[in-house]
Amino acid sequence: MTSTVPFPRTPLSLPPEDGIAQWYENELGWATAPGGEGRPVRLLTGLRFDVLELPADAGFAVLRRHAGLTGPVALMGRRMRLLVAAGSAEELPGLLDWLEWGGVALDLRALGAGGRMTAPSPPGWAGAQGAAVWLRPPEPRHEVEPTLPAFAGFGCRGETPDLVRLVGTAATECHRARLSRTNSAHANAQPLAFS
Repeated sequence: MTSTVPFPRTPLSLPPEDGIAQWYENELGWATAPGGEGRPVRLLTGLRFDVLELPADAGFAVLRRHAGLTGPVALMGRRMRLLVAAGSAEELPGLLDWLEWGGVALDLRALGAGGRMTAPSPPGWAGAQGAAVWLRPPEPRHEVEPTLPAFAGFGCRGETPDLVRLVGTAATECHRARLSRTNSAHANAQPLAFS
């Protein structure tokens, strides 16, 4: 009796965007929106996570000061995106007011329900030049929510990293980065005075 071995199947050729969307949906359980013609896949915010977005120079300072306060971190151009617990975007204005940053012009934004974030290429995948990249990638098959900074209430310490400390640090570093850029611009515009 002979058995027949089937011929190996040829792998499906997926456009890169479809493969990226499938990775996020299947490996992480994150909702995606199609990128369309020439546009990257987008991750839907407000479902599994929200995003704090800030200038990259301020973001790197946050990571140096409090590496343990952040979950996954992405970089796109000159903007850094820190993933935080879903619902955190709604808390940001109140937290900034409470931390006495409410009246200060900060380049700190939050993406929450209904928002979209450009999906970085999954870890180990080749990405297009200038595309979003993971600095600290999410881990497949791990729930994202317990590892993300969340609002645990003022003075309360829970199992999750503290959103209040993260926002305070982010606001401080955004302000420092803005002052540094302003001072550099003024220094370059000032003629040298000699006596």
